[in-house]
Amino acid sequence: MRAGTAKACARAATLSLALAAGAPLLAAPAGAADYYAGKTIELIVGGGPGGGYDIYARTVARHLPRHIPGEPNIVVKNMPGAGSTKAAHYITTMAAKDGTAVGAIMPGAIVGPLLDDRAKPSFDPTKVRYLGTANSGTRVCVTMKTSRIRTFDDARKIKAKFGGSAPHDSTYEYGYLHKHTSGTAWDMVAGYPGTPDMALAMERGEIDGICGWDWSSFKSQKGEWLRDNKVNVLLQVSLDPHPELTKMGVPSVFKHVNSDADRQVVELVISQSVFQRSYIVPPETPEAQLAVLRAAFDKTVADPRFLADAAKARIDIAPLSGAKVQEVVARLYRSPKDIVARAKKAIRPE
Repeated sequence: MRAGTAKACARAATLSLALAAGAPLLAAPAGAADYYAGKTIELIVGGGPGGGYDIYARTVARHLPRHIPGEPNIVVKNMPGAGSTKAAHYITTMAAKDGTAVGAIMPGAIVGPLLDDRAKPSFDPTKVRYLGTANSGTRVCVTMKTSRIRTFDDARKIKAKFGGSAPHDSTYEYGYLHKHTSGTAWDMVAGYPGTPDMALAMERGEIDGICGWDWSSFKSQKGEWLRDNKVNVLLQVSLDPHPELTKMGVPSVFKHVNSDADRQVVELVISQSVFQRSYIVPPETPEAQLAVLRAAFDKTVADPRFLADAAKARIDIAPLSGAKVQEVVARLYRSPKDIVARAKKAIRPE
């Protein structure tokens, strides 16, 4: 993948979504109301309670039933583990295949089989069916004001400890990505269940900071840190600059990348932000039920009541349709092998 290719893909996806917004949504298939009436949809969240993915999924779950003919119940269940790969594996192997099982998974789980060949993949991200993504996000690196690391330049010169979860999670992979492509001097401390645990470790002084924290999730979980000026935002990580972060003076990741070759690696890894809050169903889900769920998802993320609820929860909504997410994922899996090989090394320990 040449430099800028991933960015072009993201922009094309956004443009396609914008063009599609003016078109009427497909009508639900005949009999859809009878099919879902009285049923319960299981929504499996690949993250722990109180984390960003949990907040998004529960917000979606409060509004999605209104847009599904028959208005089924939705039961949200948390299944954290391996950067939500555990949840994705459950959806593709054990969950119902009849349109009553949905997974909310992290983008690291989607690109994991592309960038990690140490173990046999537990699911195929190109074959699961995507309902859509609620947000195309930006991630950040942050430290507390009490840390010696106050800027990203400090992080390249001063030894520090940064927290991470596990492979396929952005806090782990982005931490190593910046070490290998921008020369940061921090040591990674892995094994935290999620960002709430890492935030507590920051407050206790056990670690200096976190990278790969979704900006929207950060504001939802720790908005008081910004309000009370307790945090340094060192870096914004996305294909295009985030207006709010740019206004705050937070530098883009590309300002600190060491070389053109490293830039291509960074672009490939962070392309996952295009589908940051994805919802999937098993590959075997019948086309009729897939169409109903995709239409319901599109209606939900455009619903003023949902958007008001999302604003109250302090989460950003920048949706992408299921068909477009499916297309972007397929394109990523066609990336040149040499760039993929370099990216694999960049997101893991030496």
